[in-house]
Amino acid sequence: MKQQILQALKASQIRTYLINKVEVESVELFFIKQELDMSRKKKVAHYVVTVYQDFEAEGSKMRGSATANIYPTMTYEEVETTLKDAYYAASFVKNPYYPLPVGTKEEKVSMSTSIEGDTLEARAAQLTKALFKYDQEAEVFVNSSELFVEKRNVSIINSEGIEVAYEKYCTKGEFVIQCTVPQDVETYHDFYYENLECEALSQKVKKALETTTLRAQAKQSPKTGKYKVILSGEHIATLLSYYTTNAAASMIYPNYSNYKIGDCVQGQNIQEDVLNIILKATEPWSGEGIKMIDRPLLQKGVLKTIHGASKFSHYLGIEPTGGYNTIEVETGSHTLEAMKQGAYLEVISFSDFQVDPFTGDFGGEMRLALYHDGTQIIPLTGGSISGVMQELQGHLILSVERQVRRGYTGPLAVCLEGIMVAGE
Repeated sequence: MKQQILQALKASQIRTYLINKVEVESVELFFIKQELDMSRKKKVAHYVVTVYQDFEAEGSKMRGSATANIYPTMTYEEVETTLKDAYYAASFVKNPYYPLPVGTKEEKVSMSTSIEGDTLEARAAQLTKALFKYDQEAEVFVNSSELFVEKRNVSIINSEGIEVAYEKYCTKGEFVIQCTVPQDVETYHDFYYENLECEALSQKVKKALETTTLRAQAKQSPKTGKYKVILSGEHIATLLSYYTTNAAASMIYPNYSNYKIGDCVQGQNIQEDVLNIILKATEPWSGEGIKMIDRPLLQKGVLKTIHGASKFSHYLGIEPTGGYNTIEVETGSHTLEAMKQGAYLEVISFSDFQVDPFTGDFGGEMRLALYHDGTQIIPLTGGSISGVMQELQGHLILSVERQVRRGYTGPLAVCLEGIMVAGE
């Protein structure tokens, strides 16, 4: 199929292009409770071809682009027609000209992982055992689950000489926990690992069983007021994604973000933990074939890197780095035990927790929170929290304890003082 695509590009006189091929081999298991409901093996290949057309408009050089999905079942004639249609569509996209990354052919990279070294089926069996390790109760249990073990081969070719490829493994899936007493509730959870993290999966399920039991006990909402709030797990990753998003070239070029290298974007009045964040390269190359390396994002709250693809990086006159979606954050100076002194509200799960990168507003409706009044812990549900990053970022209290999850390595929890809670 690769040769057919290249032949069709040449026949259609399309000189500038980018070809992304992804071949996925996977074992997929679907369970109802602990019974295997369905299993399947899959091996599919998918090509995405981006074509570029250069032209002038109003005296300026422009570069338009459009993408085409190519499937192995397509005939040569269908491939050629699809690419010609995309090339025609590109003529209507009026972006100021930008160059594509330039490179050479390089050896294929196999990303080291503990998943490889055995069959995908064997790894799936190990993860299945881990998934149900703590699922032993009648009143709270894994209601349903899906588990995937995947090997992904990616290759990237462009018209400027880049020809690179890499192999990557992962395990991922989702599960629903149900608790039937004192009320019937369900909670949804997902997971993603780039190594064979059997114990981590077991512990995740164990915690989900515990928190779903608490959710079934929660009947009242918090009182409206200001609280010391502790966020942990995926919520701290969402909160700190505010900086990654605002440091993207695609946000800075259209002036959605005012970040500049050397600015103390955490603010001028940092009274608690300063932020040290690294952009982590989880693939050897970006989708454009740009070599990815770890880069500092923030050092002591100061912006060190603007990241992005070739188009917006060219517009800003900076080195194209590729886009990053994984960060490593330096841990803080407080233990979780110290954070939990006095009265506090620990939010375990939200119906949806978001941060607005444009305004800095964050918040979400709480599905489960634990309120500690100094003597007892009360499970709560309902109500919402809200805050503004610009007002709170100088007062972030980060935990010493660490966590590793998809897109994030860093403090397990963050403590925020004076957070507004809307409740009863």
